[in-house]
Amino acid sequence: MSTDFDVLVIGAGIQGAGAAEALVNAGYSVAILEQSGIAAATSSRSSKLIHGGLRYLETGQLRLVRECLRERQWLLDHKPHLVHMVPFYLPVYQHSKRAPWQIRLGLTLYSLLAGASREYARFRKIPREEWHTLQGLDQEGLLAVYRYFDAQTDDAALTHEVINSALHGGARLICPASLVGAELTDHGLLVDYVADGQLSTLHTRALVNCSGPWVASTNERCTPAAPLPRLDLVAGTHIELPIILGDSIFYVEAEDGRAIFVMPWRGRTLVGTTERSYHGDPRDVGPTVEEERYLLHTLQRYFPRTRNLVLSDICDSWAGLRVLPQTEASPFARTRETLISSDDSRHPRVLAVAGGKLTSYRATARKILRRLRPTLDGGLGGGSTQSAVNNPQGTSEKERNL
Repeated sequence: MSTDFDVLVIGAGIQGAGAAEALVNAGYSVAILEQSGIAAATSSRSSKLIHGGLRYLETGQLRLVRECLRERQWLLDHKPHLVHMVPFYLPVYQHSKRAPWQIRLGLTLYSLLAGASREYARFRKIPREEWHTLQGLDQEGLLAVYRYFDAQTDDAALTHEVINSALHGGARLICPASLVGAELTDHGLLVDYVADGQLSTLHTRALVNCSGPWVASTNERCTPAAPLPRLDLVAGTHIELPIILGDSIFYVEAEDGRAIFVMPWRGRTLVGTTERSYHGDPRDVGPTVEEERYLLHTLQRYFPRTRNLVLSDICDSWAGLRVLPQTEASPFARTRETLISSDDSRHPRVLAVAGGKLTSYRATARKILRRLRPTLDGGLGGGSTQSAVNNPQGTSEKERNL
């Protein structure tokens, strides 16, 4: 029995898109199984940032920050139509949890990790005489303002572009479709799925589970399953307001110490994000009134001109889900490193990818590719089946064009 594909990727968010693109570029035949649509969940509900993660320095995640800053540079160089640098302003007040010297220390380390000689890597302290230019930022109790640079993107558009790159390389997208089950046989994985109301089957040599908030439930449908640790879903809400504060992003501190971004977005102002545990169906996640009120209050705390706004002025809001390892620590303190688990350490057949950041999707894809090479290049099941996917016979027009 021959396999139809070298790899089946489940999920067409940014992690699945990146994995599919990397595998296709490496010469493997790839199918992508997606239940609703490209970037339909978390990958279209992020903070729209391509950044190193300044706040992750506090929890000692230097490797992650450095990796993300390298990936940021690559995206700036290769996708300037989607990723662009934006000035970030970080105000420090008398009531702030972090003193000016702590902020300066963090920005210095951030600059060094980015490569201090690079364009946009350096930061500066804004002189007091320039504070009046900061889009109406409240100056009562203001001690210092620092400016540094990070990048902004359209997360959904980036995901679509990466998926399209994979499709142009020969990948096949099956959407909408849902996984019924995957079972390892002597000849590879036998995968049952439902598409267009019909039960279908394909064969693959390996399966990569990039289903985001559904990663655990998808993993349970695989035999063998990858040994995933216990995971938490953490919801993050953003609100959009019909005002323009300028073309810069502000990195402010909510009353509980959480970092909140206030940023321009499509002629409006985007504010986010929150963090709360979520235990329901990922399809049902949405903003709560309490979260909307929290974000609006944080905005008004720093920008007096917005204090006449009320909840009904919010023109849009949404919530996305992060997948984090289950610990006693707060979501802020948990690692944001991508977790990749596999059924076998030497010749993995089933990989489960939990968490991960928009910025580092390519780095995650490279790790997936390295994990699978022993299986795809020397494991059971024969060589690459690229010719199978290059033959469109039996592939619907919808699958070829999506």
